[in-house]
Amino acid sequence: MSKAAQSVLAEALRLDVDARAELAVELLKSLDGPADPDAEAVWAAEIERRVEAIEAGTVELEPWEDVKRRIESEILGR
Repeated sequence: MSKAAQSVLAEALRLDVDARAELAVELLKSLDGPADPDAEAVWAAEIERRVEAIEAGTVELEPWEDVKRRIESEILGR
């Protein structure tokens, strides 16, 4: 880390929790790059497709507890 970055970090760490959180959000947003102009429409179409599949009964749904247990076991390697 450069001296300039170390200096900025030291100054940022003096901020209160809320200010640090806001700063972190802004820094992370700056890494994302430009927004995809089509993303919102694509997500809306995907959501509609999934809702239609659920309503038509063409997908098998799993209880959240089962999904959560599977994810936890995959993450924890159990």
